[in-house]
Amino acid sequence: MLIGICGGIYAGKNTITDYLVDKHGFKRISLNPSIVPGNDRNWSLPYPIKTRGVSSYTFDSVDELLAHVTRHWRENYVTTELWTEDVAVALLHRPFFLLVSVDAPLMMRWKRSPMWAGRQSNNRDSPDNLFLLYDDFEKYSARVGYLHIAQRAHLHILNNTDSLPALHAQLGALDLPSESRLRPSWDQYFMQLASLAASRSNCMKRRVGAVLVRDRRVVSTGYNGTPRGIRNCNAGGCPRCNGVSSNDAEGKGNLSSSSGHALSTCLCLHAEENALLEAGRDRLDRRGEGEGSHCTLYSDTCPCLTCAVKIAQVGIAEVVYSKSYSMDSTTAAVLGEAGVELRQFSPISGGLVDVRAATGGRVESWG
Repeated sequence: MLIGICGGIYAGKNTITDYLVDKHGFKRISLNPSIVPGNDRNWSLPYPIKTRGVSSYTFDSVDELLAHVTRHWRENYVTTELWTEDVAVALLHRPFFLLVSVDAPLMMRWKRSPMWAGRQSNNRDSPDNLFLLYDDFEKYSARVGYLHIAQRAHLHILNNTDSLPALHAQLGALDLPSESRLRPSWDQYFMQLASLAASRSNCMKRRVGAVLVRDRRVVSTGYNGTPRGIRNCNAGGCPRCNGVSSNDAEGKGNLSSSSGHALSTCLCLHAEENALLEAGRDRLDRRGEGEGSHCTLYSDTCPCLTCAVKIAQVGIAEVVYSKSYSMDSTTAAVLGEAGVELRQFSPISGGLVDVRAATGGRVESWG
């Protein structure tokens, strides 16, 4: 595994690197900054920006670095020296690379720097002005700005705490060395497909996607929306979802219809229904063929009662969902009576992870 860490000055890149080295046995590797065209990194400062620790290896090109890590792919490496976006792109092509960005509020990063002591000066070359200039350069420079690299990161960490134990606790909860961060589990893989299917939804109430899987092979996919031949929901095809009742002659709209109510007036097929209809019972009911032959439905939202009845009818053996819905307990009761296993899947944390918001090892993330 190779973890690359990018971020602003004094955001915590070296602190996270130290954690990976000390707690998980990672080895530091370096990339010679001379690979940057024009050597933009020679921009001078009145104080040093240092990389702590001693690198186990230093390479003169990204190809040399990749060749070494490929030969020793069972070992764990970490680097903060992602000098350009091209370097990051080259690394991202490899299945063993995880890109993590870390940032912190500007004032907090400034106070962490050795220039904080000289902040009283008001001249043009005062430490605070120089810090801001260098920070802008590091972030926005066309060739070496980390903003271009950070947008490609798999995980974003907001290091807005000065408590080292709090940061370590959050890093422990994130479990950066986990193999599932490099290659998704089957549950994660199929749930991501369900979420992708949901992006095709045209329902005005909620986006839902579903994937039917048998023996780890996709049987069919579905997303919620009006049936074929009927105007899309987002174009006014379903009066209920658009907040218009059947007796609303003036078209003012009745927005009182809440989640799970008045479903009998809805024209939209649910994601689970569409996936079931696309597959057909003869391709789904495999419960009598022994262990490993059953069919699993992945839905990014827990199925409603209407879909639960159909799921039981066609012979689905297991339902895996991610997000809750308003009638989870009712669905669970129906599926349980029918002998269908229902379980919730919790994906690994991604998006932006706020360190200060975490208490007791709990991870909050926005993605």
